[in-house]
Amino acid sequence: MGEDVVVRVAGLAMHFPITSGLFLQRKIGLVKAVDGVSFAVRKGETLGLVGESGCGKTTVGKCVLQLYRPTSGSVFFEGQDLCRMSEGQLRQVRPRMQLIFQDPGESLDPRFTAADIVGEPMWIQGKAQGPAYRERIAELLSIVGLAPYMADRYPHEFSGGQRQRLGVARALALEPTFIVCDEPVSALDVSIQAQIINLLDDLQQKYGIAYLFIAHDLSVVRHLSDRVAVMYLGKIAEIAGRDALYQEPLHPYTQALLSAVPIPDPAVEAKRVPIILKGEVPSPINPPSGCVFHPRCPKAFGPCPTVVPVLADVSQDHQVSCLLYPPSWPPSAPP
Repeated sequence: MGEDVVVRVAGLAMHFPITSGLFLQRKIGLVKAVDGVSFAVRKGETLGLVGESGCGKTTVGKCVLQLYRPTSGSVFFEGQDLCRMSEGQLRQVRPRMQLIFQDPGESLDPRFTAADIVGEPMWIQGKAQGPAYRERIAELLSIVGLAPYMADRYPHEFSGGQRQRLGVARALALEPTFIVCDEPVSALDVSIQAQIINLLDDLQQKYGIAYLFIAHDLSVVRHLSDRVAVMYLGKIAEIAGRDALYQEPLHPYTQALLSAVPIPDPAVEAKRVPIILKGEVPSPINPPSGCVFHPRCPKAFGPCPTVVPVLADVSQDHQVSCLLYPPSWPPSAPP
């Protein structure tokens, strides 16, 4: 494992049981929310995780932080496998991993002041007391662009963008090395989105924090991310550097996603032909056999319904899970 890798995920799966019966519940099926996901996040970089709603992005983030205990697979954080740790051991590691929530209004306790919200992680971990506690809160508020005198205000007294800045300050309180950003700007106005994105970028440059940035807005992901992973129905379809993915997408699903992104140039936009995918996203309860994208794929061919593609390198730092590209097809070894 490279020294610059902060988080490495290998074969991650999260299957939620479906039960029936009021008193004597029995399992009748599984929701395969995440099914064999692998990626790495390097020190000081942002890995964007994109895909349609319901593809498993947020579940991946929660599994990485062990808020959900994965069904199978491994999550290595700074060389330690979190999936093999007890709750007590995780408690020692979690200060270095934090989460920024999607909805700043719902993620802040309305009974807490800003000082309580930002200071709670430090109070729980015993990191600061007395004057140092208040000084650290004032410092954190200043870092995220809020005035220290706002410390005694309640969440309803802040705007949406200010509430999200509070969420960022809370995430920074324990000086983490890795933060999962779960669609942190999707609930904000466009002008406020730019401010929060620039704030996250500035914090990364200053503190060297690694981000897993979960989003469905491809324009936002392109602005902030160093590399981008595209998910479909619980699996990774493609991972590549930002420029490589947006300029030369290889997976048919990635090509379809990017064809739907508007370009602010009428001449270019008029010449583009969007790729319209047929049908609907299948249910994760009963995903298709073989390549999960094959029922909707405009380039599907013979083996797609039966052969499961692997996420394989097709060029330097560019991986794709598609039978159109070797070594996914023909298979190099029997399953």
